[in-house]
Amino acid sequence: MGGIFGVAAKRSCTMELFYGVDYHSHLGTRRGGMTVYGEQGFQRAIHNIENSPFRTKFEQDADEMEGNLGIGCISDYEPQPLLVQSHLGSFAITTVGKINNMEELLQSVYENDHTHFQEMSNGQINATELVAALICKKDTLIEGIRYVQQVVDGSMTLLLLTREGIYAARDRLGRTPLVIGKKKDAFCVSFESFAYLNLGYEDYRELGPAEIDFITPDGVKMVGEPGKEMRICSFLWVYYGYPTSSYEGVNVEEMRYHCGAMLARRDREESGISPDIVAGVPDSGTAHAVGYANESGIPFARPFIKYTPTWPRSFMPTRQSQRNLIARMKLIPVKALIKNKKLLLIDDSIVRGTQLRETTEFLYQSGAQEVHVRPACPPLLFGCKYLNFSRSKSDMDLIARQVVREREGDQVSREVLYDYANPCSRNYSEMLEAIREKQNFTSLRYHRLDDLEKSIGIEPCRLCTYCFNGKE
Repeated sequence: MGGIFGVAAKRSCTMELFYGVDYHSHLGTRRGGMTVYGEQGFQRAIHNIENSPFRTKFEQDADEMEGNLGIGCISDYEPQPLLVQSHLGSFAITTVGKINNMEELLQSVYENDHTHFQEMSNGQINATELVAALICKKDTLIEGIRYVQQVVDGSMTLLLLTREGIYAARDRLGRTPLVIGKKKDAFCVSFESFAYLNLGYEDYRELGPAEIDFITPDGVKMVGEPGKEMRICSFLWVYYGYPTSSYEGVNVEEMRYHCGAMLARRDREESGISPDIVAGVPDSGTAHAVGYANESGIPFARPFIKYTPTWPRSFMPTRQSQRNLIARMKLIPVKALIKNKKLLLIDDSIVRGTQLRETTEFLYQSGAQEVHVRPACPPLLFGCKYLNFSRSKSDMDLIARQVVREREGDQVSREVLYDYANPCSRNYSEMLEAIREKQNFTSLRYHRLDDLEKSIGIEPCRLCTYCFNGKE
């Protein structure tokens, strides 16, 4: 997905920018970047971080760069921030989002005499460069940012650094978060709300959907009013968000406790299973499992340990086969907690199912009697249209859609898919049984969508749940 961070201070901001960006490393794996502005003008550094942590690549840059204004990012795709010179002046820009109508927007820019874009090694256009070009079609930066929010099909949250300050803009429907921190002589802006706490900042406020703010060392000025409609991604709480973060006032770790507790209540009422221990698939499944254990009274344990010193992320490599290998290598079983045990396992989600199936197999090989699985969200039936939260190239990469295709054929109507998303339907029950058989689980029960919404605790109409129910 990616994460962004910015600082406007009355003194050097470089080290705070460095640490603030580093705190977003869980959101992306390919590239990192920082840009500062000071007496020497704009200074920028971008590095590939696929095989090294952000800190190791940027420590020297942080020592050499100097400025009191800065923005930075962790990116899963394009190199950024970009430096731009235009009729609106010089600026740096970094973005988080997804553009579905890239070709349409490129044509609109070409028609306005913009003749070329830099092509990346994968043959794609840098989305941040396109956003900068769209901004420059207008007479002011604010008009340009608002134009981007209106024309992008998908989502687009951005930070734009000028010589005077930082423009912070949340995407039109607030699918991704953006929050401002404050301390005596500085303001910062961040995707993750926890990223500035250890830097001495306290919460100032969250931007609303489509809101545009201008941030300087002296204050924050709203220059674009927020919209009334919001669709923040519900998967942020389930998986992507760091446990110490909060979105719309709801903490990730606490939400996961609620989620696990609701799964336990459903099992108590409907399943009649009696596992010996409850375990979470590290790391994001752990808090869900704690919530389940606290509610059910079944002991929480860690029957496998994640080896993080050399394998911090399972999907770091480009090739799926290599990611699967790393996922298997980094989870080390504790056979003393597995042999002859009935295990209930909670993972954040099941996407393709490959990793969880292999995890289940090594539990059986280590002597487990039963493996009951409880994903912390509903079945993923639709690939996300709004955020790059999965490397899936199509809906058919999703194990739930594979099962639907096996049952219904290649051509499936929207109405039929909606029925498969309904936890009270026969199609839903039979889909779960087919997934259970494929994955070799003893039992399988997903978190229901209505329970997920209650776990989060904000109005359902303000949540995006497209990947679960296909409703926009």
